[in-house]
Amino acid sequence: MGRFKTRLILVALVVYFYGNLAIAGDSTVSWAQLTDEQKQVLNPLASEWDTLRPWQREKMLDIAHDYPKMDAAKQALVQKRLGNWSRMTPYERDNARKSHQQFQSLSAEKKNELRKRWMEYQKLPESERARLRSESPDVYKDADLN
Repeated sequence: MGRFKTRLILVALVVYFYGNLAIAGDSTVSWAQLTDEQKQVLNPLASEWDTLRPWQREKMLDIAHDYPKMDAAKQALVQKRLGNWSRMTPYERDNARKSHQQFQSLSAEKKNELRKRWMEYQKLPESERARLRSESPDVYKDADLN
């Protein structure tokens, strides 16, 4: 009986100290329940966190969990993308999801070809990129293909 009581106390302490931590897989966690570290990473989404769908919260919690293990360049990219995402309208987000899904369904060869073309586009002067965007807005969009 002594071991059981000790284990029960340990479990109670763990729940007490760590029960309020938001973990990936917990899609019901509110912004107020996030840790300071999670809030820092996910700050671009602060104003809309409590309106995100459960699967979106899980995805963001996964990102926040992996963030400390990322190198500085990857962290900067994550922050850039979260900022961009937070400024998008629901319509733009839906289109971004569809584009991402289409890109992911391509063969590795086609993905590499598109990435190469994107890098070439990025190297063009802004005036040339603006011209291309105005001539073919559906083809030339500003996006990250990483």
